[in-house]
Amino acid sequence: MKYQPPYTITSKIIHLIAQISENIGRLTVLEEIQDSLKLRKANRIRTIQGSLAIEGNTLSTEQITAILNGKTVIAPPKEVQEVRNAIKAYEAFQQWQPSQEVDLLQAHQILMTGLIDEIGQYRHGGVGVMLGDRVVHMVPPANQVPRLMADLLEWLNDREIHPLIQSSVFHYEFEFIHPFADGNGRMGRLWQTLILSRWNSIFANIPVESLIYQNQKAYYEALKASTDHTDSAPFIEFILQMILDATLSSTDTAQGGDHVIAQADVHAHHEMSDQVQRLILVMKQEDYTLAELMQLVGLTHRATFQKNYLNPAIEANLIERTIPDKPKSPKQKYRLKR
Repeated sequence: MKYQPPYTITSKIIHLIAQISENIGRLTVLEEIQDSLKLRKANRIRTIQGSLAIEGNTLSTEQITAILNGKTVIAPPKEVQEVRNAIKAYEAFQQWQPSQEVDLLQAHQILMTGLIDEIGQYRHGGVGVMLGDRVVHMVPPANQVPRLMADLLEWLNDREIHPLIQSSVFHYEFEFIHPFADGNGRMGRLWQTLILSRWNSIFANIPVESLIYQNQKAYYEALKASTDHTDSAPFIEFILQMILDATLSSTDTAQGGDHVIAQADVHAHHEMSDQVQRLILVMKQEDYTLAELMQLVGLTHRATFQKNYLNPAIEANLIERTIPDKPKSPKQKYRLKR
């Protein structure tokens, strides 16, 4: 019987797919009317920096640019090797087919050359997925990996599933199986980008990984929630939100940074952080409680939301309190600056 990963298509998933599709249409038109080679290179650098930063790599976009240009960078050799490998992988990935195991193994070999011994092959031992100093997921035994991966790769041939859903489900299932001794996170993100780029080539130039890095705690929480519920819907919703945010950011960049956010008079939009931009874009002309704002951007950790989203937006005069003289009032709400 053909393998069918467990997932539910929620109303939020449908809504996000519609928004992403609309933004992809805009981006496609923008790319057709301008020479965006420089922009594509910048986005590729952001993609590499974001994906590796999740795994602990500390190199900046400037250092990655220097490596890409063949310059010497003074940094830990392991981190330089990771960047060089990622550059090669993202340069080669257009020739790979998502459902082909040989291509998956070749990609892992390129990504992990000089970093581990078991490159281009499935793991031979057990591993655990760590979050800080605690194990959050015990993966399937090594002897089950070839069968599980064969089933998952075959499932990718189902053309009736929307690529945005299929790529997100694959990403989750891949991380659940954890087929390699190391490099599973960067491989999962690379392969989702590959699947999406087969649907629309523009995804090769959208730096989703940089937003995942900025929200990596929520990334791991979504993985855990999906495992706990035996349903990848929480992870699908999270990843689609990251893709939507990345398409919005890319649209603004492609327009030269002069895009004016609807419902807000913003003259320096390109200087906003991705988090503030994300918050502003989802707000309407109404009052919100703190909990309602957190729900809009899909966050559950209050301190993180206030530090990275709400407080910077207030300081930038983009959002205002409804009770400004009593910031800590239990009746406090927030709205777009009027």
